[in-house]
Amino acid sequence: MGLRTVEEYQKSIRDGRIVYINGDKVEDVTKNEILKVGIETSSIDYAMAEMPEYRDLAVVEDPEIGEEISRYYYTPKNVEDLLKRHELMVTGTKLGLCHVPFSKDIASDALNAVKITARAMGKPEYIERAEKFRIYLSKNDLSMAGAITCVKGDRSLRPSDPRQEHPDLYVRIVDKNKEGIVVRGAKAHITGAAYYNEILVLPCRNMTEADKDYAVSFALPANTKGLIQIPHPMHYRLGENEFPIELPIRGHTDSLIIFDDVFVPWDRVFMCGEWEYAMTLVYNFAYLHRHTAISYHIPSYEALLGMAQAMAEYNGIEKLGHVREKIIDLVIFVNTLKSLARASCIDYVVHEGIPIPNPIITNIAKYHYANNFHSCAKALVDICGGLLSTAPTYKDWVNPEIGGLLHKYLVGKAGTSAEERLRMLQLIRNTLGVENDVRTLHAEGSLAAQRISIYGEAIRDVQEYKKLAKVLAGIEKPSKNMPILSEYLIKS
Repeated sequence: MGLRTVEEYQKSIRDGRIVYINGDKVEDVTKNEILKVGIETSSIDYAMAEMPEYRDLAVVEDPEIGEEISRYYYTPKNVEDLLKRHELMVTGTKLGLCHVPFSKDIASDALNAVKITARAMGKPEYIERAEKFRIYLSKNDLSMAGAITCVKGDRSLRPSDPRQEHPDLYVRIVDKNKEGIVVRGAKAHITGAAYYNEILVLPCRNMTEADKDYAVSFALPANTKGLIQIPHPMHYRLGENEFPIELPIRGHTDSLIIFDDVFVPWDRVFMCGEWEYAMTLVYNFAYLHRHTAISYHIPSYEALLGMAQAMAEYNGIEKLGHVREKIIDLVIFVNTLKSLARASCIDYVVHEGIPIPNPIITNIAKYHYANNFHSCAKALVDICGGLLSTAPTYKDWVNPEIGGLLHKYLVGKAGTSAEERLRMLQLIRNTLGVENDVRTLHAEGSLAAQRISIYGEAIRDVQEYKKLAKVLAGIEKPSKNMPILSEYLIKS
């Protein structure tokens, strides 16, 4: 089939899938006014493949398939591949007005994690199924969601613990036969699933032998019988109190996906009870997806820095020492993130024959932006002043009885208009909303999850550094791989 057009992608999701939003069943996701925003945002990935100026980023020749495919479904071979994928995500997010298209990136992270884990398990059937599925996705240029987070119930209890309210709070296998498996449960916070072709499911935590029915990974078309989606509505249009903007609104919904005794054929099953490897699969996904996250957050934080500079100038305070210090802090914040994102690609590691961005640097980068987000927000709010919270509305602005007064009294520095100032404040209010706050902290794992990953990956290096410290203190003698070159010392 080959690479698809935007129109072909949008037509392909009119497939009878079961989706409810705001209490209503959706007959055609492409015609729902909320879901249309996510579909148009996702279409950017397909549009980039059609545009000459972006084609080299979006498309790659795959020698194993013998044709051009989406770069997202190309298995990286070297540092250049990792850097181009990184740049693809940054560029796509910029074209999406600081919203990542998402139609393939999360799921391709999950697919690469499946491939790495299948090789680690040493199971030829899983290795073969994963590669066949990659080729199927590539040749048909399909969009796909990665479904990882289970609803979990009581998080202090294991999936199989009888004290859980019921046994379906993590997705589990409820039956097996010669044709495949039957699964039941629910996944939450699944971005874009309502308008993607495929859904790739992974476990979301470590398992014990008692949890083996929950150690399951598989892929399904989004219109599979028994699969029900309930997306959370997004901010899909500006309200009547907001200044109108000619640019399109971008964004995504996040689905609660219910698997109501769903049949999965064996050729789409990538883990079935191998509880010892559940956490391996989780970690492999986390390493890859956190790099995706740091890539697509870069344009958002560049924009946040731009908002701070613009408001400082509108308020006439850009030359004040404490304001300049805040701008410098934001510059350091943004450029540290950009440098770490690239460094993780350049200093990559190889997992089961597949290059991946350096896990330690990747987790540090994710922790860097998530942990420092509120400091950045604090600096921006301080620069804005109280008008960020108390500004009159657009309806006040266009009221002929009071609009002139707002023009007069809400002007800032000479040379800028009150409207510019109010529009920028509106953007900042929308940017610093609670959904972005939650997404920054919890998407791709919590702050604690990054710290655990950093420690787990770094502990081997820390032990080596401890040995060096003991040599320097005279406690231990240098090892053979730590030459002192004493023959070059000046003899007395």
